[in-house]
Amino acid sequence: MSDDFKLNATINMIELESKLTRVLDGIETLRDYQEIMTSDISKIKEAVYNPDEGIYARLKALENWKNTHSKIIWMMATSFVGLLTAFLFNSVIN
Repeated sequence: MSDDFKLNATINMIELESKLTRVLDGIETLRDYQEIMTSDISKIKEAVYNPDEGIYARLKALENWKNTHSKIIWMMATSFVGLLTAFLFNSVIN
């Protein structure tokens, strides 16, 4: 009986060692993927928050361009309406 117990204990230890090896391999794989993800996330963070070339800087430049051109369009429209009014006023008076 003692030999059977030792044999079962040995088999159980070998199975346990095999399972622990698989768990450690899985942890190593996760560690590798975590390092890759950390690198990718830092690149994304740099692309978004870079003050000179990031997305926020591009959006700010686009908003400034939009505001400037909006003002120019309104000035042109106001000038056109003013010229049209002056032309009609001169046409009616003369």
